[in-house]
Amino acid sequence: MAEDKELAAALLRAFKGDDYVFGLGCFDALGGQVAAFGRRASVVWSGVGKDWGTAVHAATADALDRAGAKPAGEPIAGARPNAPREDVFRIAAALVDQDPDVVVCVGGGSCIDAAKAAAAYAGLGDRYPEIDAYFGVGQVSLMIEDTGRSMLPVVAAQLAAGSAAHLTKYSNITSVKRAQKLLIIDDAIVPPKCLFDYAMSASMSRDFTMDGALDGVAHCLEVYYGASGDGLGRIEPVSLLGIRLIVHHLKTACEDLGNLAAREALGLGTDLGGYAIMLGGTNGAHLASFSLVDVLSHGRACALMNPYYTVFFAPAIEDKLRAVGAVYKEAGHTNADLDRLRGRDLGLAVADAMLALSHEVGFPTRLAEVDGFTDAHVARALTAAKDPKLASKLANMPVPLSAETVDEYMGPILEAAKTGDFGLVKNMG
Repeated sequence: MAEDKELAAALLRAFKGDDYVFGLGCFDALGGQVAAFGRRASVVWSGVGKDWGTAVHAATADALDRAGAKPAGEPIAGARPNAPREDVFRIAAALVDQDPDVVVCVGGGSCIDAAKAAAAYAGLGDRYPEIDAYFGVGQVSLMIEDTGRSMLPVVAAQLAAGSAAHLTKYSNITSVKRAQKLLIIDDAIVPPKCLFDYAMSASMSRDFTMDGALDGVAHCLEVYYGASGDGLGRIEPVSLLGIRLIVHHLKTACEDLGNLAAREALGLGTDLGGYAIMLGGTNGAHLASFSLVDVLSHGRACALMNPYYTVFFAPAIEDKLRAVGAVYKEAGHTNADLDRLRGRDLGLAVADAMLALSHEVGFPTRLAEVDGFTDAHVARALTAAKDPKLASKLANMPVPLSAETVDEYMGPILEAAKTGDFGLVKNMG
């Protein structure tokens, strides 16, 4: 696996260059990254009131002090899980009050997503006060162009192997009232500098470790499924290596939370997931997960849904399924002769391998197993899939759906995921 890690590091350096510092024991570099944008820094961080937060906060303050960066005000508590929009408004208001040169965000994916959205809202909210206007593709860039303003730079220090929010143009923000996530997708919100000391992720709990890792698998898997043409040649090595690093090391990381070799592998793998979603886009499972936010973590929802979408997509992606299936087979999750299988049968074999990994680490494999799940979640997901702001997820599918075909095909996928019955999945054509 040493070669896999070296290749992953090389891919990430090609992706981000000197703007990304990553590895084991690199947190001290954060101060220099922040000071590159100015001396007055607003600090947004996770871990307030948590035992693990004390050491992280001390390390952050020390790194900034040694680089000559000064706090623009009191540290700002990061967002709650799933980045509720109320937290975005709270952080944005603090940023307006502090008027910093740069924002440094130290936290997991929800904290970074909220900080990215808050930085945009702090600079544009007086002209564009309705947060719904920020969702969709490229809306922040259009606002920046219209106002002639620039984006407040965010230096993102990731603490959790999962969403890769520190690397990407995505910000997932939740309406708690509607129990629905929506997306900002915009190059303007990509952190210009970022850092991930993989050793810091050892503070993640077992459940959080599983959730984050399988979110990384979902990024790699869904982008790979949807890739075509010239883009496939770039996406395939990134996605397959990311899946391989995570699938082979997840059990070890869960059994020994302080295993730094496994933590490094998960960090590299989920970072490759971030690279993948900058090369392409996620699709079905991510779309469904946005409507399950009140009963499942994001990574857990994606892990649950992807086997069912795998069966739906199977006739269109046979070669990709053999490549993905080979990774799971090498890790001991299937004995199927993947070279002999075709179409739906191949999809069923790979889906079963994914379920085997979920069973091994204790993930649910049917929506009916999830506390709080009801048929209202299915209805919500079908409605959300028709929202133009989430249309990119339908378009990214290897078997694309439209708002007009969502009920006919996505409906049975959700019913299959509810019951665990792959027979309910309806293939197109």
